[in-house]
Amino acid sequence: MSAIEAELKDLMVRGLDGDAAAHRRLLSLLSVRLRAFFRRRLGDNIADVEDLVQETLMAVHTRRATYDRAQPFEAWVYAVARYKLIDHYRRAKVRATVPLEAAGAVFADSDVEAGTARSDLDRLLSTLPARQQALIRYVKIEGLSVAEAAERAGMSVSAVKVSVHRGLGVLSRNLRGGDGAD
Repeated sequence: MSAIEAELKDLMVRGLDGDAAAHRRLLSLLSVRLRAFFRRRLGDNIADVEDLVQETLMAVHTRRATYDRAQPFEAWVYAVARYKLIDHYRRAKVRATVPLEAAGAVFADSDVEAGTARSDLDRLLSTLPARQQALIRYVKIEGLSVAEAAERAGMSVSAVKVSVHRGLGVLSRNLRGGDGAD
């Protein structure tokens, strides 16, 4: 656990236990971190950055009772911040598209965010059969060629292509809220 994670979590727990000064200090420290988080994503749009910082701080304050003390605090805060950013993009009708290979760079700017992204990816992939999970990891995450993945899995190249394609289709439907059945 990093020093800042430990400090923020301690302030959150003390705030949950009724220490108003700790809660004010927490919100003050979070405002600096959130401002940097949103500025990296929105650039010099200061008004939107400040609005999102305030919206996120309000959400942290009003939903603080939902925080699970056994979980990392920064991951919880950044999840709230990401939802606020997504809401902002929806209101502004912004549709950013990036290749799947670049998604990690977009969503994982810190160790906490990278850990959360890995956790989200693991949870998403866990909806697939183990062999299909492995093939997608080989080809799309580890960067192996289809031939290398086929050799590693003991399958034909065409079977790997079909499995990866179908698996990505299921993941896509799952992300859109479909049933995931193939």
